[in-house]
Amino acid sequence: METDSALSILAALAHPTRLDAFRLLVQHEPGGLSTGALVEASGLTQSTFSTHLGVLAKAGLVLSEKRGRQQIQRANIDALRGVMLFLARDCCQGRPELCVPLLAELACC
Repeated sequence: METDSALSILAALAHPTRLDAFRLLVQHEPGGLSTGALVEASGLTQSTFSTHLGVLAKAGLVLSEKRGRQQIQRANIDALRGVMLFLARDCCQGRPELCVPLLAELACC
């Protein structure tokens, strides 16, 4: 991942509504959630939430697909993986064993 892509993703997640929405989508993978369910969970108006959803989509964090009459939003797990690797790639001076506590913490959840 390039620095510009990582910055775009991190900027998109740097707002409480967008971070909450993305985390909710990650929790609902692989099925995703309808846009209506996301709007309801956010407590915002449809138009305000759509603006936030657009920022997440532009950053490549959210994928949208039509299922019948509903628009389903899904977390782009590849983008999440990419930014996590970008942030951790040079961690611990090339000593991956120092990242084991972090990996163990992730495995428990």
